[in-house]
Amino acid sequence: MEGKYASDTEWASIQPIPLNDGSDSGAQPLATIAYPSHYLEATSYLRAVMAANEMSERALKLTEDIISMNPAHYTVWIYRAKILFALGKDLKDELEWLNGVSLKYLKNYQIWHHRQVLMSRTDYFPSPPAKEPDFLMEMFAQDSKNYHVWTYRHWYVRHFKLWDAPREIQDVEALIASDVRNNSAWNHRFMLRFGPRDNEPDAGMPNSGGDPSEKGRLAVVDEDVVDAELQYAKSKIVRAPENRSPWSYARGVLRAAGRPLSEWKEFAGKFVVDKEDGSVEVKSSHAVEWLADVFIAESEPASEQEAVRMLTLLKEKYDPVRSNYWDYRIRTITSTAVPATA
Repeated sequence: MEGKYASDTEWASIQPIPLNDGSDSGAQPLATIAYPSHYLEATSYLRAVMAANEMSERALKLTEDIISMNPAHYTVWIYRAKILFALGKDLKDELEWLNGVSLKYLKNYQIWHHRQVLMSRTDYFPSPPAKEPDFLMEMFAQDSKNYHVWTYRHWYVRHFKLWDAPREIQDVEALIASDVRNNSAWNHRFMLRFGPRDNEPDAGMPNSGGDPSEKGRLAVVDEDVVDAELQYAKSKIVRAPENRSPWSYARGVLRAAGRPLSEWKEFAGKFVVDKEDGSVEVKSSHAVEWLADVFIAESEPASEQEAVRMLTLLKEKYDPVRSNYWDYRIRTITSTAVPATA
């Protein structure tokens, strides 16, 4: 029985190139993949049109067929983009088709690389498509921590210079409101507020090289933005004190602004309360770690003792999984025996 393409007169002029798994040389392949017959046929025609560098409507349809069977086939995506550009196809139509494919295959890298290739064409997309944020939020509704979608959205913001676009911060706040533990959304918020804004779309975070002490520091600081972001982080910490994301966010904000952790000493202290009976009421292990870092920075004997006490709390009760790490940090402070905690 002839296959789909062999029986189609549109493809009569093409001599398919079958898969070469190495057996042609007389060697026995170590492991063969049992591809479905219709996929083997389609890819044999793909190899033939690619060898001829054919840019045609039938080749474009062929790529769509193969993508429907194997969306992770990166070569076919590259070839599809070449055909689209060669034929001068409307990339807005391609984007609409791609939306459906993206919603069907949520964890596929090639789909998002293809989308980036399309969006990079400034002749078609001198500005971002109006529906793009809506589609991205539709994707996040399926999986709010999808790595590929977040990676694309970071690129999208840098490419179109959308750091201050109201929709960007609006969407991030909506995602954090629905899941305060969405570290991907927190990371995106930091990029919007404190990420580099030069002309290089793939630039890293501020001062990512050079002097380690300057890593993460901004050259110019908007103190009003810093204050607002710290207040925002506090409001989320109060809701979920044991959630690491806003604590990490606040550390990054203070570092970017060149401010010390001690600025939050009083706030962190609200989550670590000494009781009259000598015990400690801890509402957040992250606050314990924060206070330990503050006490270490004070470089005073009494403060060092408090730092050891905080680190011991983490080691013995609130984060014993990382007890070796906390033990190491205690040893960097003092070589004396660590007093037992209540």
